[in-house]
Amino acid sequence: MKVFKEKGKVNTAETLSLAVAKAEELGAPMVVASNTGSTAEQLAALLKESHKDIPVVVVSAVYGMREPGKNQLSDEKRAELKAQGFKVVTAAHALSGAERAFSNKFHGQGPIEIMAHTLRMFSQGVKVGVECATMALDAGEIPYGVPVVAVGGTGGGADSVIVLTPSYTHSILDTKVHEIVCKPY
Repeated sequence: MKVFKEKGKVNTAETLSLAVAKAEELGAPMVVASNTGSTAEQLAALLKESHKDIPVVVVSAVYGMREPGKNQLSDEKRAELKAQGFKVVTAAHALSGAERAFSNKFHGQGPIEIMAHTLRMFSQGVKVGVECATMALDAGEIPYGVPVVAVGGTGGGADSVIVLTPSYTHSILDTKVHEIVCKPY
């Protein structure tokens, strides 16, 4: 496992290189978190430059995350990513979703948010990788029971890569994390 030890530094280029190498090694599809499309664009450029043909699902944040009725991934960027052959999923966050409404309103933590906090003990990007792979599976954009390479980050860019076999949101405890390829310190 590669550990990025420079605190606060996002290593998107190196993270994506490690993810592509792992996906190619395993013959696995990739799931990439990308709220604005920037990380997905960097991945597209890397795949084009290296002549790699790896199936990619981009998972964006939900509508209303920053502003009601709006999504951080513009319609134009979404169309560009799809034109490059990427699938794009926007759905309720598997590790917060409706449960967040209750914790915000009543100031407690439910089991899903406890799971999210536990995954954050490894890194925010590891949590995001599990979450996005689950969302992609729920949307039918990756095959059931097949390991995938998931890329996540901490608020902007990518800093974590995991190999996992996700399960659906309704059976998320059946998810298996096989490997942490890289993460921040």
